[in-house]
Amino acid sequence: MSAIKRAVGHSPGRKLVDKNAALLLNYDKRAEGRPELEGAGVRRDMADKNRLYSHKKRLSEIIEVGSSTDFISRLYDVINSLAIVVNLTVSIVYTFEELRSRYGGWLVGVEAATVAFFAVDYCLRLWTAQCLHPKLPPLRGTLKYVFSFSGLVDLLSFLPYYLPIFFPSGTVAFRMFRVMRIFRLFRINAYYDSLNVITQVIASKRQQLMSSVFIILVLMLASSLCMYSLEHEAQPEVFSNAFSGIWWSVSTLLTVGYGDIYPITTLGKLFGIGIAFLGVGMVAIPTGIISAGFVDQYSRIKRISEYGHEADVHFIKVNLSGRDRWSEQTVKNLGLPAGIIVAAIQRGEQIVVPRGDVKLLPGDTLVLGAESVGGDRPIDLKEVVLRQQNPWNGQRVRDLDISRQTIIVMVKRRGKALIPNGDLVLKEGDRIILYTQGHIRADHTIEI
Repeated sequence: MSAIKRAVGHSPGRKLVDKNAALLLNYDKRAEGRPELEGAGVRRDMADKNRLYSHKKRLSEIIEVGSSTDFISRLYDVINSLAIVVNLTVSIVYTFEELRSRYGGWLVGVEAATVAFFAVDYCLRLWTAQCLHPKLPPLRGTLKYVFSFSGLVDLLSFLPYYLPIFFPSGTVAFRMFRVMRIFRLFRINAYYDSLNVITQVIASKRQQLMSSVFIILVLMLASSLCMYSLEHEAQPEVFSNAFSGIWWSVSTLLTVGYGDIYPITTLGKLFGIGIAFLGVGMVAIPTGIISAGFVDQYSRIKRISEYGHEADVHFIKVNLSGRDRWSEQTVKNLGLPAGIIVAAIQRGEQIVVPRGDVKLLPGDTLVLGAESVGGDRPIDLKEVVLRQQNPWNGQRVRDLDISRQTIIVMVKRRGKALIPNGDLVLKEGDRIILYTQGHIRADHTIEI
């Protein structure tokens, strides 16, 4: 503070500076006695960052594959799919000279609009990439998207269209890269579970497929060298080098048979017959692997579906309020007994995966799952309907004269199930479900 006084001075010509310095000194004195003023700016910065991240997360939910309950996200998915199909359709139609001469300007405009949409989509995905990988630092999460297959396809779907503006000499080369837009069709694949089965089958059988491809490559290389040795002297202009043999082995092993190159010697023909038979078997290997993968995948889906209907597991919904003990607690700190899990958390229109570090908020709906009680001995519950003369009418649950061996499980009032806490007042017409080892007048036994 003394340094500020010396810097300001006391000359009459510096009144404005003196006034600002006095205000600065006065704020400094207030802040010395009130630490909350010092941290107010930090808290504002944190609030702004949290608000920005929440906007990013919501935008990421919109541009990624959305749930059926999120209308905006599903609408964006439809627009994205239509843009991909329209862009590819325009690219194909533009190759027809008659259509190009008649609708060329319109086709170019549609292509420009869809490519601009791809560019905006890429920028949005780049900005929200850290939300896809929240456990990674923001820069690493962004780089992971940039160098992923989908990130490269998204980039190449619009970049070659704009590069000729900056590099006119490479127009022909950049036009070839526009073919990469066709890979955006894999985006549509992500929107439909039935199409995802193909990806899952190939991923699950990738080791077997790679082994079969390796066997085919070895057989292809060996047969090409053998055929080159057998046919080079007889037709040197056809089998001029080893690559000619490779071309023959590819067309024979893969059962294509173009007919542009074939053996003419007796040994070459006999060897070609053997390779043709092997080719049928080699093509059948990856086909059989993929077919078996489809059978396994659909069998697994069917088993899961049957298990979901037949498994002896029960689920209930619990709505949290601000007064509940679980409110503001993380899932791992709930202290649930063994055999009970939090299957899902419904928060507004969203379904939250109940990881251990997820904090429960007031208004959340928890879906709890538990295995049913096994054994042959049933549990008998009693149902009592309160009539006008019943002494429980108008009584609170905690004031009822019942034994310690009796537990009120549920109260049904006008078709609605009520949780029997101590302050609940019983009324005429209530159906009381309770467990007891004693005898209660006018009860009905319910076996569960």
